[in-house]
Amino acid sequence: MTEHIYETKSGSIHYWINDIQPNRITLVMLPGLTADHHLFNRQVKAFSGQYNVLAWDAPGHGKSRPFALDFTLMDKSRWLHEILEREQIQKPVLIGQSMGGYVSQCFMEQFPGEAAGFISIDSAPLKRRYVTGLEIWLLKRTEPMYRAFPWNMLRELGTKGVSKTRYGQALMRHFVDSYTKDEYCRLSGHGTAMLAGAMEADLPYAIDCPAILICGTRDESGSAKSYNKRWAKHEGLPLYWIRGAGHNANVDRPGEVNRIIRDFVEALGCG
Repeated sequence: MTEHIYETKSGSIHYWINDIQPNRITLVMLPGLTADHHLFNRQVKAFSGQYNVLAWDAPGHGKSRPFALDFTLMDKSRWLHEILEREQIQKPVLIGQSMGGYVSQCFMEQFPGEAAGFISIDSAPLKRRYVTGLEIWLLKRTEPMYRAFPWNMLRELGTKGVSKTRYGQALMRHFVDSYTKDEYCRLSGHGTAMLAGAMEADLPYAIDCPAILICGTRDESGSAKSYNKRWAKHEGLPLYWIRGAGHNANVDRPGEVNRIIRDFVEALGCG
C-alpha cells in the first residue's frame, strides 16, 4: 500500500492504495470515529492481492491531522469522491465501519449510481425515521459529556467498549492514545454533531446498489444492534451477525467478516 495525500481547504487527507489495476473492482475501506486506516489491516492483507484497495485516515484522524473540524458528512463524502476521481476509480464497493457507514450513505446520496456495492459494519441508517429527537439531542452533546469523564475512563471506554478481543482492544488503545483528551473530546463531539446534522437533514439516503449489513452480537455501542435489526427489516437488507464480536466486528472476527465480504463481492460479478 502506497501513501497518498489529498489537499483540501481544511487540511490534508492521507490515504493508502495498492497497485490500482483498471480491470479490478476497488474496495474502499472507511474506518469509524477516532480510528484510522489500520482498523482494516486484516482486510487489506486478505484482499490487496485480488482487488484494488483504498483505505483512508478520515479528516481529523490519524495522519490526516491537523484538520479544521469545520466540515460535514457531505463534505467528507465529497472529498472521498474527489479522491476516487483523482485515482480514476469507478464503481467502488464501499466498506464502512460505524462512521464510515454514514460517509458511505452520504456518498450514495450525493453521487447516485456510482457505488457498485455497500457493506455496513456496525453502522446504522441515516434516515431520520430511525432515530428519536432525544437521540439527536444527545448526539449534539457528546463533547461536554466526554469532558466530564476522567481521561483514563474515556480511554477504557474507547478501547474495551468497542472490541472484545485482545488484539482489537490493543489496536483501539493505540488509536486513542494518539490523541490528547482535548483532541479526543473535540473529534468525538464534532463527529456525533455532524451525524446529528445529517439525520436532521431528512434526506432520502437511498441505497441504490447491492448492500449487506454486518453487526457483532456483542456490539454495545449505543443502539447499533437495534438499528441493524430495523434497518434490515425495513430496507430488505441481508444482516449477518458476527458471534462474539463487538463494535469493531471486522477486527474481532476478521476471518468470518472477510468471508462475507468476499462472497458479496464475488456475487456482484465484477471482481
